[in-house]
Amino acid sequence: MRWSKLFIPTLRDIPAGVGVVSHQLLLRAGYIRQISPTSYARLFLAERSLQKLARIIRGEIGRIGGQEIHLPLVHPADRKLNLPSSLEAVMALAGGELRSYKQLPQIWYHMGLSFSEDPRPKAGLLQARQLQEEHSYSFAIDDAGLNDAYNQHLEAISKILNLCRIKYLIAEDANSHSFMLVSDVGDVAAVQCAGCGYVAKRGTARSCAIPPVVADPPGDHAPEPFHTPDRKTIADVADLTGLPATSQIKSLVYAADQKPVLAILRGDHSLNDVKLARVVGTTDLRPAYSDEIRRWFGTEAGSLGPVGVKNMRVIADEALRGRRNMIAGANRDDYHLLNVTPGEDFSAEYFDLRETVAGDTCVQCGALVEHTQCFEIAHARKVDLCELSVLDSSSAEVRLRMGLYGMRLERILCAAIELSHDRDGMMLPPSLAPFHVIITPVNVAEAALSAAAERIYQGCCEAGLDPLLDDRDERPGVKFKDADLIGVPFRITVGKKMAQGIVEVTERRTRISEDVAESQAVAVVAAKLRA
Repeated sequence: MRWSKLFIPTLRDIPAGVGVVSHQLLLRAGYIRQISPTSYARLFLAERSLQKLARIIRGEIGRIGGQEIHLPLVHPADRKLNLPSSLEAVMALAGGELRSYKQLPQIWYHMGLSFSEDPRPKAGLLQARQLQEEHSYSFAIDDAGLNDAYNQHLEAISKILNLCRIKYLIAEDANSHSFMLVSDVGDVAAVQCAGCGYVAKRGTARSCAIPPVVADPPGDHAPEPFHTPDRKTIADVADLTGLPATSQIKSLVYAADQKPVLAILRGDHSLNDVKLARVVGTTDLRPAYSDEIRRWFGTEAGSLGPVGVKNMRVIADEALRGRRNMIAGANRDDYHLLNVTPGEDFSAEYFDLRETVAGDTCVQCGALVEHTQCFEIAHARKVDLCELSVLDSSSAEVRLRMGLYGMRLERILCAAIELSHDRDGMMLPPSLAPFHVIITPVNVAEAALSAAAERIYQGCCEAGLDPLLDDRDERPGVKFKDADLIGVPFRITVGKKMAQGIVEVTERRTRISEDVAESQAVAVVAAKLRA
């Protein structure tokens, strides 16, 4: 293709109010233009890059047996019309067609648009309202079949991201993996250990708590009530007693499926609602209302505690295990208890309930953990209970095992830019770059230079490369700056050395240039691309 015929509206300056690097460069390089605060038009270069990525994804998912299907696009506003989501459409399709183990396993996938519920104007394509995604669905008759499809998807996703030169974190949970890009403007909080490589989303991350500020008093004492008028918070009680928050038990009441649950933690810790919801096995979880607390405990919030509680499930955070002689609410207005010992003065189930905090250490190696913000660029998840069933070899009805997988194409492109750029522009890998090579005659008015550039351009096309001929009547500096900006991996410059039959091949990533014979330029670039 010839640059003079294309729409590539490059910009020299960073647009005002744009802070994310990938957003800056996509705008400057003429890949996108903003249509509304959270919507973007993908221009020619962006479409070429995303189409290349889509071909890679189709190739790798097809290689593990994926069959592409098309599903209707559902806009959030269409939900009012009771139109099915993509997942609901796939479930309906599978439920109507998959009846026997002989039809399994199956992997279906589709490319389509999705709509973000939390678009962020300043993050560009990383958090636009409309995103292009690939979704895969695997169906199997048993856990072995599910695990096989799941592991194949993990391998395929890793290969795709590696081809795009993406350095990613993998947050692993019991039934899911999230591939994430570290970013200050990310929408996912993650916990990472530099010591052993442990990574988890903050909602599921485990860590070892900092020891209590003050050691527990020794001895086997009975709980003792003491008066705490108008002392409703952990800080209030600490101020009254002189004992830190780490010596107190925090009591939080929730309604799970409308039934009461008491969650207790160390006084300086915060409850992670996601963890509690998993423990109680419901998504219908909320803090209890004040009238519910009064009905269930006979007192107001601020004096609650686990001692004597028999009418609800008591769930304790692991950091309370083994503690002694702590302070807790007395379930009596304006009173608390001294010398409360978990496991002796009340019974509880122990789980990891708390948010990780700065200073925590890794559960695997003991090193300090770090908190980072990330964007999820791909994911894999096993469905706990698929409602669909088929007949097995003995004609018995069995539940299907199902896996869900997805990749966000714009985010993968943005990740490549965030990870590989310099002050002059992008440094895209050949797998994502809109072109493999730019042929740049420094002066199109010189017939010899234009003719040589044309010969090289045709040679690239014949060799199966993806070339762009910069045939614009512009100064060499303008052409070089634009070539650097849009991130094409190689540039062949046809300049003054052409009189000796020599052209210059420059690699964008390393900026290393070498003089080669015109007749060898295509072969040199092709070899570098293969390497």
